Amino acid sequence: MSARWGVPALGVGVFAVGTDEFVLAGVLPELSRSFEVSVAAAGQVVTAFALVCAVLAPVLNTLTAAWPRRRILLVALGVYLAGNVATALAPSFVLLVGAQMVAAAGAGLFVPAAAVTAASMVAADRRGRAIATVTTGFTAATALGAPIGTALGGAFGWRSTVWFLVALAVVGAAGVALLVPRNVAAPAPEGLRERLTPLRDRRALALMATTLVGFTAVYIPYTYVAAVFEPATDGDGNRLAVLLFAFGVAGTAANYAAGVLADRFGGRAVVSGALVLLTGALLVVPLTTGSYALALPMAVAYGFTAYAITTPQQTRLIALDPASASVLVSLNAAILYLAISLSGVLGALGISWSGAARLALYAAGLSVVALVLSELAHRLTRPAAADASEAAPLAARR
Repeated sequence: MSARWGVPALGVGVFAVGTDEFVLAGVLPELSRSFEVSVAAAGQVVTAFALVCAVLAPVLNTLTAAWPRRRILLVALGVYLAGNVATALAPSFVLLVGAQMVAAAGAGLFVPAAAVTAASMVAADRRGRAIATVTTGFTAATALGAPIGTALGGAFGWRSTVWFLVALAVVGAAGVALLVPRNVAAPAPEGLRERLTPLRDRRALALMATTLVGFTAVYIPYTYVAAVFEPATDGDGNRLAVLLFAFGVAGTAANYAAGVLADRFGGRAVVSGALVLLTGALLVVPLTTGSYALALPMAVAYGFTAYAITTPQQTRLIALDPASASVLVSLNAAILYLAISLSGVLGALGISWSGAARLALYAAGLSVVALVLSELAHRLTRPAAADASEAAPLAARR
């Protein structure tokens, strides 16, 4: 089977596991009422899921490095499926969190393996696009998966949302089984130390720190979006689903547009511009949460500025060492999950301090920090280029 269908199938798999992370933010009020816990406490299911993904992704991918690629992908989706079946049947909040941690182990194994497999299925000059196709599953999860799951949760209860996740996992597994070749050759580093080697590069660290802080800023309001926009939605799940759909569609458009702009102007310029706009959008969010007419365009602006960061950041990482592109992208995915985990914790603290209405203001502060880190990463990568440009005239004079 050619990469023509195999790579999109991997993107569908990422859409399936990505929807789990994003849709739970939309059903926090239902979880809160069902288990008689606060919204902030319910938000820790997002934290637990993301933290397990971030920690186990490099470990599980190292332990399974010698396995055939398709086996890894199917096992990962099987674990994810089992975790969500257990979640749908969970009789208590503690068991629900535990079941989601099982599902997260599957997601943490699947996403990096999918990126590596996609890169191995195409020619070297198409690897970046293949990885981008796979990771686009995340933006599709926000545009389609999260709104559909949220609407189901509002109409039929949160368990119907989880059964929706189960159905997506079945579709994803079928796509991998039918469309991904058995014999994909994807050499991987032998040990965890080798897999984490890029973290010794201070340029990569600065870029990943930008990802960490920038997406923590993005996901603090998103994780508690139901609480942040509750005055505008009146707690209506369908209204919230429309907001999430607007956010996701804008994010998907931004992901594509940012890739085009990054090719023309460079990743650094696009990331810095997006972070400036994101800061502005987050500062305006509190002014729009009382009116649905204002909240809807705000969701579009918020989503567009948030997801304009994703592709340029990957472009910058791949440019550091094209030969290690899949490893760098995999590490960046783990950092992204860590950001989502932090957003759940910091958002809960923000709610306890001043309520959900001011969460976006805290996020705006983090967005400014991310901008500083992005510029620091640029400075760290600039000396080598400057030295090269200076060396050419010297050589000519000799």
